[in-house]
Amino acid sequence: MAYIGLISDTHGVFDDKLKKFLEPVDEIWHAGDFGNIETADAIAAFKPLRGVYGNCDDQKVRLAHPYVQFFELEGKRILMMHIGGYPGRYDFKAFQLINAHLPDIFICGHSHILKVINDTKYNVLCINPGAAGVQGFHNVRTALRFRIEEGTIKDMEVGEWERKL
Repeated sequence: MAYIGLISDTHGVFDDKLKKFLEPVDEIWHAGDFGNIETADAIAAFKPLRGVYGNCDDQKVRLAHPYVQFFELEGKRILMMHIGGYPGRYDFKAFQLINAHLPDIFICGHSHILKVINDTKYNVLCINPGAAGVQGFHNVRTALRFRIEEGTIKDMEVGEWERKL
């Protein structure tokens, strides 16, 4: 069993509220826009980290984290990238990667809007954890945590905080 914390769009923020929510997880997945390498390094020092760079990330973050991650965990194939879209409105590159890799779970960020959608056409669970940072138009900071056990996703929880620090 793996206990996962999922965040995106931190834009330089990794505060005590996020740490408290993510404390029990085994690893953290970050769907891009860390904000800077110091934030990425702070997350990696806190828990094992799998991440992708986002459109706002600089060269230091891009050298440390790839554009896309594709991996398997607990019987699930996971595809993660920053700009992905949603079922029926996938970004072109995301659509190509979904068709090439046929993931069970597709994770993206960028929109700052938390969404969990089952795409029945491609048999993929699309997850966007929203924005964990304070930069952007969102009113509420969000993060997710869930368990993956023997090919099943369960116990998904949403963390929500006021946008101000």
